[in-house]
Formats: sequence, structure tokens, C-alpha cells
Amino acid sequence: MVRRRWWTCGSELFKRMETEAAESNLNFTFGVIADIQYANVPNGLNYTRTRKRYYRNSLCLLRGAINEWNEECVAPKFILQLGDIIDGCNSQIKASAEALATVINDFTNCVAPVHHIWGNHEFYNFDRTQLQQSALNTKHLEGDIVSGNMPSFNVKPEINNDDSEAFYGYHFSPFPKFRFIITDAYDLSIHGRKESSKKHNDSVQILKSNNKNEDPNSPEGLAEPNLHFLGFNGGFSQDQLEWLNNILNFSDCNQEKVTIIGHLPVHPDATDPICVAWNYNEMLSMLHTHSSVICFLAGHNHDGGYHLDNHGIHHITVEGVIETSPESQAFATVHVYEDRMILKGRGRTPSRVLWYREKIN
Repeated sequence: MVRRRWWTCGSELFKRMETEAAESNLNFTFGVIADIQYANVPNGLNYTRTRKRYYRNSLCLLRGAINEWNEECVAPKFILQLGDIIDGCNSQIKASAEALATVINDFTNCVAPVHHIWGNHEFYNFDRTQLQQSALNTKHLEGDIVSGNMPSFNVKPEINNDDSEAFYGYHFSPFPKFRFIITDAYDLSIHGRKESSKKHNDSVQILKSNNKNEDPNSPEGLAEPNLHFLGFNGGFSQDQLEWLNNILNFSDCNQEKVTIIGHLPVHPDATDPICVAWNYNEMLSMLHTHSSVICFLAGHNHDGGYHLDNHGIHHITVEGVIETSPESQAFATVHVYEDRMILKGRGRTPSRVLWYREKIN
């Protein structure tokens, strides 16, 4: 039997919980930020031309977030950058490398190491080989920070010598009994891979069989359950799901609490339904078989979102910096305790209390 507890935010109850938690033993903290999408271009509009995008100011908001993290009483152990670090328009103006260098230079001012996730805008600017060789490949941060040991698993991200079918994924443990897993939501995608690769061809077929539009990014004529089969989304391959399943088996046996991170949400109630991963149902079904999973963190949908599913997993979609006005903010610091996480949001990102699900004999 699973007991489920709910979060609350913006209330006296939240403030009291935050105070009680502050007086108890804090394990560690970490920062979260999503969809910076920096470009050295004037402000513009989103894909549907309904929301303003602040391309240059996104860098100012990032700097503000880094300053706050650096000045916190308890320094974050790490930062999660949830993908789309620069905008796809950089590719059109031949400024991808310059834009990435600008943002990475700001991240070097952060006192905590930064884990980078790959989103669709990464693949609008670079192919996988370029990303693997860039500062956005933070797989060197993989490991058990506590002991230096890392469990080995049967399925590895590196599948063959030329990495044409490889996915970007790793995991780390910053504190005993807590594990974080970086996943690749564009493992299956029409972007980033060589056209000769099997995963590229499989992805093209998946998309064409579910979306007949000439523009693969257009949802015109699509209806449930195919709304999310769009070119700016992607999915998880079977080899990645097997790799993830093996890690979660280990975490289950060792009674760990696991947070999974990916650019794409995997629950339609935590986002606009057009923004979930292609095979989100397959991912959810697997996650629900594991007692260790407590949270799934994602970006992609700039409006953000939240859902506590019926297996007690918190699905959090973090608001995008790119569509945040200069007068506001969009990032969070997460305080991790033995029985809960307290997400302290800034600006558009709401604060939440996230209780862990508890097994009852």
C-alpha cells in the first residue's frame, strides 16, 4: 500500500512546513533552471506567436539565478540545467558556438557543478558528435560523490564504436540514499543523428506514422492520442529504457530515493499534452514498477506544470527563462530532507512541498 501526501504552496501551511524543515536536518540542496534559450537578437515571439521571448535578457536572468545560488547560506551541491540552453535561431545566424560559449562562461561563475540536459534546441544548433565534444556533455560528473564508487549496469549508453546510436545518460549520488538520473528525451528524434543511423530512420517512421502534416511541428488535424507526435518532441529508445530500469532495480534494492531528469515531461497532466515525450506511456509504465522513484524533473513547456500521479511520483515542469519578463525570474532551489523536498521557486516558478511516498507493510 502506498500513502500519498500532497504539496501545498503560497500559504501559511507552506511557510510553517518550510520553517519546520529548516529546523530539522537538511541533507543537501540543488538548483534547477530551464529553457534559457539565449540568443544575441532582439525580442521575438514563440512558435504560435502568442508569447514574447526575451532572448538577450535570458542571460541577465541566468546571472541573477547564479548570484542567488552563490549567496545562499547552504551552497547547492549541484545545478540542473534542464535543456534548451541557447535558442535555435542561433543556427540561422551562424552564432551557435558563440552563443553557447557566452552562456557557459556565465555558468563558470557558479560555485556548484552544473549538469546539462539536452533538449530540442541543442539539436537545432549542433549534432550529437558536436554535443559529445562540448561543454554540454557533463557525463564526467557521473559518480557517487560520497564514496567515489559507481554501480555498473549491463546496458551502457555507448552502443558501438562510432556512437551513431548512443544516447546521453548517466547517474550520480550526491548524498547517501539519493540518486539522480540524467536521461536523453531525444534519443529517438528526427534531429541530431546521421540520416544513415537506425535510430534516425526509426524516428522518421514513428513521426510519419502518427503525424501526416507536411510540417512535422504542426499539430493541425492531430487528436488524442497523437497530439504529442511532433518534430520538436522525441522519445526514449528501448536500450535507454533497459539501462534506466537496471539502475532503478539497484535503487529499489538499496532503498534509494531517485529523481529522474529529462527535457521532455512524461506525464500529460504536468504540461501541455503536446509537449510530452513520444513514448511517455512506456516510460511511465516502467517508472511505476519501481518504489525508488520520487520525482521526474523536466522543462520544454515554458508555462511549467505539476502533477502528483497515482503512484506518488511528483512530475515537475519548470517554467522557461526565455518567456520570463525582465521584471520576474524563473528558477528554483530544492532543499532535500529525509521525508520531503522543499522546492523554493523564484518569480514565475512556484514553491512546493514534495513529500516522498511511503511504503506501509
